[in-house]
Amino acid sequence: MSGLQVLFLALYALAMAVRLALHALNVRSLRSSGATVPGEFRGIVDEETLGKMRDYTLATGRLGIVEHTASDLILVALVLGGFLPWLNEGVSSLGAGFVPSGVIFFFALSLLLGLFELPFELYGTFVVEKRFGFSTITLRTWVLDLVKTLLVSGVVLGAFLAVFFSLVAASPKGWWLLAWLFFVAFQLLVSWLYPVVIAPLFNRFEPLADPELLGGITSLAERTGIRVKGIFTMDAGTRSRHSNAYFTGIGKTKRIVLFDTLLDGHTHGEILAVLAHELGHWKLGHVRKQLALSATLSLALFYGAFLAVTHKALYTAFGFPEVSLYAGLFLLTVFARPAGFLLSPLGAMLSRRFERQADDYAYALTGSADALVSALKGLATQNLSNLHPDPVYAWFSYSHPPLVQRIRRLKGLGERPSATSR
Repeated sequence: MSGLQVLFLALYALAMAVRLALHALNVRSLRSSGATVPGEFRGIVDEETLGKMRDYTLATGRLGIVEHTASDLILVALVLGGFLPWLNEGVSSLGAGFVPSGVIFFFALSLLLGLFELPFELYGTFVVEKRFGFSTITLRTWVLDLVKTLLVSGVVLGAFLAVFFSLVAASPKGWWLLAWLFFVAFQLLVSWLYPVVIAPLFNRFEPLADPELLGGITSLAERTGIRVKGIFTMDAGTRSRHSNAYFTGIGKTKRIVLFDTLLDGHTHGEILAVLAHELGHWKLGHVRKQLALSATLSLALFYGAFLAVTHKALYTAFGFPEVSLYAGLFLLTVFARPAGFLLSPLGAMLSRRFERQADDYAYALTGSADALVSALKGLATQNLSNLHPDPVYAWFSYSHPPLVQRIRRLKGLGERPSATSR
């Protein structure tokens, strides 16, 4: 077994071990504390609801572990079992040329891996989510969504790969820089198009009809100096009872989207507090910072990929008789999967920092933390969130501070200067 094969197996074994250990820690935390209602949720969450929260967390956690483990084992089998050289030989025999061959190679693997994921998605949607009263989607709608997802993904991925491999063919020595510039531009284009072209294919978006709430949101946005092109409601309830709100788009497609389930279950004050938090992300430049960080990291990754795919050892280690650039790029994405997971706490820590700053901004904008605290309690109850995550598990994977900690911090904001006054 070559050194690269050993490294490959070690990365996947370590990632699987870490994921299993984190899950075990979270299960232990739930079993030791999951029957106790935190003080912040007394009067909001009863023992029956707390039990459902615990059971939902355990069910989704188990499903996630099984899915990730199965997916990792499938990738290991594909890479070490000789399938990739076989597929590469079959694609090469078509004589389609470098660019079409690269697109076909990636398409075939994406479709194959997507098929492996379908049973888990079906089980999660129609068994787990149904059992806990969330899933409202019909099989017909699910199938239609799947077909639309395949078509949209095919168009987007096909366009990206075709241009990417064309740049590789056009500039063998400088493709990494050209491809990186294209990658950044492509990300921005998709972000701009998503709210007005892609999202409406799956959900119905209508202008917010509640004049009082519309006026409150408009006033809130004006006070931040952020101009949005529309405030919409989304028919989320046709698929799930989960509740949320979000900002989407860039430039002229920037808009606020409210789930219909959020409107049904929360007061105007709570909704405005949630949106004040989201406005904080925009006002404090979190979106721009994340885009800049993504661009910087991707530049390093593109250059690293350029250096790696020129080494024949990458190919001989995994059974390729000769260099195949698109196969080498796929091998690098397979290596990146466990590495990205193991490094994910860095992104989680940054995300939690941004969330705390947005909470500070929402407090300063609304003058009180009460409405946001009330909204978080309602969302936690409605979405059956975990109130007792293991601290190590939360540190490793949570993009938001654990709910109880977040609420305690919000309640203490009145005792210290707000973020916007610093």
